[in-house]
Amino acid sequence: MSEAIPEPDENNAWRLDTGNESKSWARSPYPDAEKKYFMVSADGHVQEPRDLWQKRMPEELHGRLPGVSIDKKGDQFQKTEGFRPVRIRNIKMEGEDALRNASGRSPETRIADLALDGVDAEILFPNLGLTIWATPDVEFSQLMCQAWNDWAWEEYGPYNDRLAPMGAIAAGDVEGAVAEIERLAKLGFRGLALPCKPHWGPPNHEDPNYNLPEFDPLWACIQDVNLPVTFHISTGRDPRTSRGNGGAVVNYAVHSLAPTIEPIANLCASGVIDRFPQLKFGSIEAGIGWVAWALEAMDEAYKKHHMFVRPKLKYLPSEYFKMNGFASFQEDVTGLNGAREAGLVDNFLWANDFPHHEGTWPHSAQAIERTMGMLNEDERGKILGLNAARIFGFEVPERYR
Repeated sequence: MSEAIPEPDENNAWRLDTGNESKSWARSPYPDAEKKYFMVSADGHVQEPRDLWQKRMPEELHGRLPGVSIDKKGDQFQKTEGFRPVRIRNIKMEGEDALRNASGRSPETRIADLALDGVDAEILFPNLGLTIWATPDVEFSQLMCQAWNDWAWEEYGPYNDRLAPMGAIAAGDVEGAVAEIERLAKLGFRGLALPCKPHWGPPNHEDPNYNLPEFDPLWACIQDVNLPVTFHISTGRDPRTSRGNGGAVVNYAVHSLAPTIEPIANLCASGVIDRFPQLKFGSIEAGIGWVAWALEAMDEAYKKHHMFVRPKLKYLPSEYFKMNGFASFQEDVTGLNGAREAGLVDNFLWANDFPHHEGTWPHSAQAIERTMGMLNEDERGKILGLNAARIFGFEVPERYR
């Protein structure tokens, strides 16, 4: 737990920049404000113990689990079935960067850390566990998902009114996925995390994808249990495809963020929502600046390529997203600038991505001030927490209404 937030070092000093916009707002994003916004971070990451899967999975599978390998030179590499080997660099974290790495390691300290950032509730995703989908073996993936789900509910289930883990599902194993979803719904999970592609790997037209009817039993089950579906970045394919000059930037923008558009398009363009009109779905951590463009592109293709399009839909693809979809972001001025005009205010969810470095903790208030001044009071309230409360079923305390 961080009892106080230290002054950031020179690498993080920019995080304190703000236009002091909130002085004229009816509510404030600052944690000690008398009239604070109800704030739900739609994307946070747990700090799993490194031996979680070794302790919970059969010993004969331990050799296949993500881990570390050492070559003849003594160099260490991350070992994961679906990733190319990536050398592990011993980068020393200092100051605020080290603080982020050490934070949120138990439910109690996590609640305290989030309170320092003004956050009232949080949607939780794997951290180390983002690799549980990184295998072409969907049944093996399902076993890793089940182990994570068991741990997450044991650890965070008692705090589910504030810290809500998403149930991890290996969607390519449809029969196993349905059974696991039914189990998680009975436990009380508030939502589900599916990989951006149901079968791991680069695009392959022979791999079944979410637009095909063979996934209808999955969507039928999810609609029956009434849980929202999330698609987190860096799932479905290797996000570290590029190497060499600029690789860190290319991998983040192209191979991590951009592929998250694919499951959204699959659901909006394929007739899935016509068949399952109560299905709620959204992208996590991919930002929102792309949403209006992607919706326009899908509508353009649907109308101009009418001779090729099948099936014919009840609505334009964009309307399915506006009715049933959502997307989370940390800082995205481009997306926020166009939210009102595009009719997407009700679809956008703020997140601080705690404790990741690309997030805004512990200076979310400053980030909100410098990026949300173009919104009106009602819009800010929805995006900062009320939209997420509606989608994931959080109760909004009376003082925030």
